[in-house]
Amino acid sequence: MRIKEDIKAIFNSYSEIFFFENHKAGLILLTLTFINPNIGISGIIALLSAYGFAKFLGMEKEFLSSGFYTYNPLLVGLSIGYLFKITPLTVFFISASGILTFVFSIMLFNLFSYYLKLPILSIPFVVISSTIYLAVSNYTNLFVSNLYPHINFSFIESYIPVWISGYFKSLGTILFLPDILAGIVFSAVIIYISRILFFLSVIGYYAGSLTSGILIGSFYQAFSDISHFNFILISMTLGGIFLIPSIRSYLIALTGVITSTIVLSATKTFWALYGIPAFTLPFNLITLTFVYVLGLIGFPYIARIIRKTPEETLDFYLTNIKRYKGSEKTLHLPFSGRWTVYQGFNGKWTHKGGWKYAYDFVITDEEGKTYKNDGLDLDDYYAYRKPVLSPIRGRVVKVISNLPDNPIGQVDRENSWGNLVIIHDPRGFYVEISHLSYRSIKVKEGDWVEVGSYIGLCGNSGYSPQPHIHIQVQLSDSIGGYTVPFSFVNFISDGKFYSNNLPQEGSVIEPVYPDKSLEMKFSFVLDNSFEYEILKEGNVVDKLNIIVKMSPDGTFYFDSGRGKLYFGKYEGTFYFYRLDGDDDYLKIFFKSLPKLPLFYREGIKWDDHIPLKTVAGRFKTTAILFASSFKHDFSDVKYTGEFIDIRKIKGSVRSGLLNLEESFFVELDEFIGIKYIKSDDLEISLVKTEYK
Repeated sequence: MRIKEDIKAIFNSYSEIFFFENHKAGLILLTLTFINPNIGISGIIALLSAYGFAKFLGMEKEFLSSGFYTYNPLLVGLSIGYLFKITPLTVFFISASGILTFVFSIMLFNLFSYYLKLPILSIPFVVISSTIYLAVSNYTNLFVSNLYPHINFSFIESYIPVWISGYFKSLGTILFLPDILAGIVFSAVIIYISRILFFLSVIGYYAGSLTSGILIGSFYQAFSDISHFNFILISMTLGGIFLIPSIRSYLIALTGVITSTIVLSATKTFWALYGIPAFTLPFNLITLTFVYVLGLIGFPYIARIIRKTPEETLDFYLTNIKRYKGSEKTLHLPFSGRWTVYQGFNGKWTHKGGWKYAYDFVITDEEGKTYKNDGLDLDDYYAYRKPVLSPIRGRVVKVISNLPDNPIGQVDRENSWGNLVIIHDPRGFYVEISHLSYRSIKVKEGDWVEVGSYIGLCGNSGYSPQPHIHIQVQLSDSIGGYTVPFSFVNFISDGKFYSNNLPQEGSVIEPVYPDKSLEMKFSFVLDNSFEYEILKEGNVVDKLNIIVKMSPDGTFYFDSGRGKLYFGKYEGTFYFYRLDGDDDYLKIFFKSLPKLPLFYREGIKWDDHIPLKTVAGRFKTTAILFASSFKHDFSDVKYTGEFIDIRKIKGSVRSGLLNLEESFFVELDEFIGIKYIKSDDLEISLVKTEYK
């Protein structure tokens, strides 16, 4: 098993050169490098030297498995193999260069990620290969005995126009095989893995080459320049890797390519003085500059989490913006029972400008009125002197409690915020709760409060037309500071549960709190294992064994050997976060229960969204996601769940685009986890649970 993982990691190093992780594609690319045996062998030597040195240092397998840290040594090996044939002398030289590149990559990665928040791309390759090309000018023994003529398939060029052959030769040059045949095979691999990357490689190459042709006055010369592979790399990284694939990312990619023509020309002119090719320096300079600036201005389509292909990144992004509509600044509702949203963000009365991110709550009757009788007295208002609870856990930093409640029809313009409490949340923000009742506040500055702690009573102090609770989030402890966005967790409205969202104005909402028995059912422990039988029409057709493991970032997952299903609990809700691998049974787990409220009320429903890849085949998924990159709301896979009782849930998955509708029944185990799942055509039944 260990050897198998090592081999996959080596293959992944080849696919990482084209910005995706796929060991099968990596094997094809490795094989193709042997079109020129010297290049193929040189790449393997450099890669194995770096990988072996990393294992000698005791680096963990997770650190090396993706190939991310070893593709730069591979590129350096390929570049040396392009110059020199394989001899005992060059083997030593290649091995030492591979180790040097690996060490330099680790150092540069830590510097870039810590200080600049940027990837290193192929900068280690550029630096070390340039250093090597300068150094070998003094190694006369290498030049005397190890230079060799290159064999290529140039006869094919006579049958293909230069504007087509130029693309394929440039693509092949990325692996130091500036040959049409290599480029054709490489393009086929890219098409198979990612239509988005192939599309970007084409538009990037032709945008850059046409621009160069206009500038130098010769399109033939432009399309004959194999250094234009830089345009391909820039387009792929900006359009589909570091940015979420979209029309905007494609336009940014084209902008990056067009501006890079200047950098490429300057680099070639300067480097030529020392006999060094441009390598990927223009690609690195342009890509890192654009990514840094876009991050600096807070560009919304920067890929915060990069998956194995642009399609997977897009699927993950589109699913998550629908799944997690709230924010990281989460609050619990500051009351118990049923209240009505009187005013939300950017409300029509007072929530404007720097104070637009705020919520007001009142209590209404069946007719929607906030008061009884004529509403002339404070006591007529249903919200007046109702308990106000802490929406967060934190430290009380400011209290005002001595302002009178205004009679109906009057407001206090001098003390707009009225009686208030400001609480500092350790997550880095402050919450202000305003308009509390005269001398009703029961906490003092310096007190620590938990979620649900009693604070005081709802009042009508300050600039308040009627008794209500006003709540806002700010980044300072000043009274009435400028507000920032936030969201509420764990509430129900109109029979639906919302895990993290913003309720609509006029909606009646009610906070809910986790049920301890449900929480315990989803408190999995490392190395817990579960054995399931897979049944079809009542007959056992397969088995599924899963074990609880933990990833390096601390996230737990179910490991079946064929896939990994990541899960966790957050703010009173259990989630299946994502699925890696290709396990159809784990897909059923994900589809049948992507999230579960950890509280129970019979008949309560909730909505969720799941990734396209869990319901569609590979071809359909990639085709739909390619179309979705031009129109992000092109597809949607929606889940609806409902409690039958505290251990039984029914759910459904629907997609209009796919003409899909699946139904599920889930039964929770008496002690921990899921006992039984029934889909439209399969049943998954728990046989045995082992606790470690």
